Amino acid sequence: MDHRYSRQELFAEIGPQGQRRIEGGSVLLVGCGALGSLAAELLVRAGLGRLRLVDRDFVEDSNLQRQVLFDERDAREAMPKAAAAEARLRQINSAVVVEGIVTDVSAGNVAALASGCDLILDGTDNFEIRYLINDLSVKTAVPWIYAAAVGSHGLTMNVLPGVTSCLRCLFESAPPPGTSPTCDTAGVIGPLVGVIASIQTAEALKFLAGHPEKMSRDLVSVDVWEGRFDRLRADRPVPGCPACGERRFDWLEGEAASSTTTLCGRRSVQVLPAGRARVDLETLAGRLAPLGDVTVNRFLIRVRVEGHELTVFADGRAIVGETTDPSVARALYARYVGL
Repeated sequence: MDHRYSRQELFAEIGPQGQRRIEGGSVLLVGCGALGSLAAELLVRAGLGRLRLVDRDFVEDSNLQRQVLFDERDAREAMPKAAAAEARLRQINSAVVVEGIVTDVSAGNVAALASGCDLILDGTDNFEIRYLINDLSVKTAVPWIYAAAVGSHGLTMNVLPGVTSCLRCLFESAPPPGTSPTCDTAGVIGPLVGVIASIQTAEALKFLAGHPEKMSRDLVSVDVWEGRFDRLRADRPVPGCPACGERRFDWLEGEAASSTTTLCGRRSVQVLPAGRARVDLETLAGRLAPLGDVTVNRFLIRVRVEGHELTVFADGRAIVGETTDPSVARALYARYVGL
């Protein structure tokens, strides 16, 4: 007899029992942009029991090329992504409990946001939050699935605490500011988002359906423009890993996180990145040049983006003008400098 999930249940690896498990599952999805919006839709259509969406940003016209949950009205009204996604997902499947939360994820709230969730999915656009999720995952033994997409190249990896490598096993520290491309500096094409989000969600369904043994133990790398798929083994914790080896949770405890300071009388926020690494100003200036006029000297770069003046210094510090909101400053830093 046909019903909503009949075709999914016909897939023997899921079946009726796996479907019941999926319907009883709960997922925290951090970030509802390109990867997050597609992953959210796939999970809701699959009948997930509860989905908690967290995002600090709002919808803009430039999102519509790849962020499948949003439309032109959302962009005109500058709707918060978490709120717009919640409304759309409830229309897709009213049986799923969807909770959209508009907030900036931090060491102070990430544990509460993940409370009661079986799995965490990464839909973020910056390393700081990923390392924060990784710390929480390793500390609490809640699995998470890392994913990233820039240009035509994407990555995804399952982190099963105590079983596989964690993010810090492979990348012990975040890359220095200005060294990693972002979607806002290198672009991204929609087909890549589809591939990476689909792999990520398939891995999530394996876990939710009760088959964690089927989940990949590799870091999967995809370049859809070159048609290349590569794998790097990540099938066990690395001895000496700061997180899963030494049980040091630098990001969760706030020791490695970026910090912000509102500058009195200037309507500006200073961002101090994690690690305080130095920036190659010439390289960063070249990446930012397509966005508009860039002023660069041996001390700093200055460029205007999204109505804000962004000044980046050689020590990685930045001042974001025309705002007093630390979350806005951190978001702009992550978008254009990369953290």
